[in-house]
Order: sequence, then C-alpha cells, then structure tokens
Amino acid sequence: MADTQPVETPVKRGVVAVARRGACFLAIRRGELVAAPGRLCFPGGHIEPGEAEHEAVVRECREELAALVQPRECVWRSVTSWGTSLAWWTVEVSGDSELVPHPVEVAEILWLSAEEMIREPTLLEGNRTFLEAVLSGDVRLEE
Repeated sequence: MADTQPVETPVKRGVVAVARRGACFLAIRRGELVAAPGRLCFPGGHIEPGEAEHEAVVRECREELAALVQPRECVWRSVTSWGTSLAWWTVEVSGDSELVPHPVEVAEILWLSAEEMIREPTLLEGNRTFLEAVLSGDVRLEE
C-alpha cells in the first residue's frame, strides 16, 4: 500500500495598505469591473509568487494609485471570509506623489476618518473590523 500525503490547498495571500494624512485614511472605491464592485476599502491586493509582503504593498499602491509609498510595518493580520490571508501594512505616501486611480480597478480615491469609513454602508466587512480594532486601541498606529 502506497504512503500518501494529504494535498494542501495553497493559501491565497494579500496585503492591505494603511496610509494616513492626519486623522484620515486613504481609501478607494472599487471599480465596476473588479470583484466587490463599488465597495469602499483600503488599497491592496494579492501577493505574487516569490514576492515579500512589503514589496507587494509597494507594487499594489503603484498599480492602483500610481503612488510611491514607503512600507513601515505590518500592524495586523486577518483572514477574509473567502479564505485569503491578509497582512495589513502601514505605508507612508511620498509627499510629491500625485494619486491617480487605475482606470479599471479604482473608481474613486478618498481620504476619510475611521468613523466616516465605518459609517459607510459599502465598506468591505474586513475593513470595518480593522477600523474598529484601531478605534478600540487593539491595533496601534504610529502618529
């Protein structure tokens, strides 16, 4: 009888960029032709094979927003309801970086307070959980 090992399903991995300007967070409204169209969320996306989390967050900000960012630290981890493991990274947006929405992926770029984002009915649930953790002090962000 052959010795068989269970086949592991690869875990999908992604990053989320947490950028702030004062008390406001950088948020996007997703384009109509992507998953979760019209929903409000933080910028971010998948991690490509062989890519480190901090590299992925830089690439995703560049792709979605034409933003130059400096990754700071991973401040939170979560798993989406569809099984993607997310790393939430604080990033600093370069002062001379003009934000330009990707024509397909991003319908709108916004700067909103945590309270404004939480009140938004189109906010993706995982983002709400993160913001509630920030407001409760469970997640600490650099000033």
